[in-house]
Amino acid sequence: MKSAFVLLTVAAYLALTLTLLDFSPTTTASASKPADLVVHEWGTFTSIAGKKGVAIDWRPLNGASDLPKFVYTDTSPGGYRGTYGEKFESSQKGNVLAKIRMETPVIYFYTPNEMDVSVNVNFPNGKITEWYPQASVVNTKYEADRKFEGFRSGNYSSGINWGTIRLIPNEQPDYLREVSSSHYYPARETDSVPVQICNADKTKIEKEKFLFYRGVGDFTLPLTVKISGENLTLSNLAPQLPIKNLIVFENRGGKIGYKIIDNLSKDAIVERPKTTQNLDDFIGKLTTILVNEGLYPREAKAMIKTWQDSWFEEGLRVFYILPTAATNQILPLSVAPQPKEIVRVLVGRAEVVTPEMEKDVKKQVGLLRSTSAKVREDARNDLKKHGRFYEPILKSILESEKDALIREEIQKLIDLS
Repeated sequence: MKSAFVLLTVAAYLALTLTLLDFSPTTTASASKPADLVVHEWGTFTSIAGKKGVAIDWRPLNGASDLPKFVYTDTSPGGYRGTYGEKFESSQKGNVLAKIRMETPVIYFYTPNEMDVSVNVNFPNGKITEWYPQASVVNTKYEADRKFEGFRSGNYSSGINWGTIRLIPNEQPDYLREVSSSHYYPARETDSVPVQICNADKTKIEKEKFLFYRGVGDFTLPLTVKISGENLTLSNLAPQLPIKNLIVFENRGGKIGYKIIDNLSKDAIVERPKTTQNLDDFIGKLTTILVNEGLYPREAKAMIKTWQDSWFEEGLRVFYILPTAATNQILPLSVAPQPKEIVRVLVGRAEVVTPEMEKDVKKQVGLLRSTSAKVREDARNDLKKHGRFYEPILKSILESEKDALIREEIQKLIDLS
């Protein structure tokens, strides 16, 4: 039932996270002697902070895909996307409501020797939506018919299992690539060894620089972000697991500012940063943070390059490194044989709906009632610039808007989004 995944209250969440102190990492492996193998992973959990600070529902899969056509997706026949840039099916993916978009986790492997490795990722409160290379099992389905909210109602055993893959350090394959740009390709700019997989129907061999997957989820992240005027209240819901390297970042009119909090064990009130700082300096500091978390320098740079246009676009957001125990609970990873090192750096990204956003959207909503066709068209175009965050902004305004006409117009837009 959908109620199984309703947002946890703070008290309930704190009770849940008490167990994390005794949490034995679900990153598992065979009991044999560690192999001459290193495994690194990075990815992002994107959410939108509501007025109470907790993540709210949104439609993270709305809009055109930013992935190349060779990437597999759960809505296309055989898992294959088929057409670059196609929109997700409106009856399924485009309508998926979720609190979290798990964006571009990639798993890298380092070894001097050719070897076979088994890899499985569980996603208990989520659903895998895209992946490459092909996997043996993705989202085992319990029902015969597909429902776009199936992962919420418990109809999926969520996760992805690539089975046995071969690591081929002595090869330099020609990886698939399309002319169109994509967030996908920068992740290849590392020193990791290639992986080779025989796809599920045994018709071809696929080679890539990493294992790639994405998904959507309904779980509670450890940080809440609440805005009040010029201040942000940041709360760590699991104080037993301090959040390191938390960054408040804002791009306002092309000017940027940021503040770095080294350690958040409970609560902090932070003033919105002054937008007088240099983006290159910030990227340098962010690279250092990721390296200090265990990523190799080329991995950190690849991660930033992958998401630079999205992370640093107009808006106010908070970045933070999830505690490893939280990552392992949300996204258990199994690798066999046992690597001598596993590093997982999952970045939380909390988008904040600012008063300026609400004011601008509210203004454009009012202009939609103009008698001028041009004014109405300009207003629609202005609203579109908010992209996938458009609907959550509308819902945020609706929470406090008193004007009945504006509420009616906003509700119409929500219904159409």
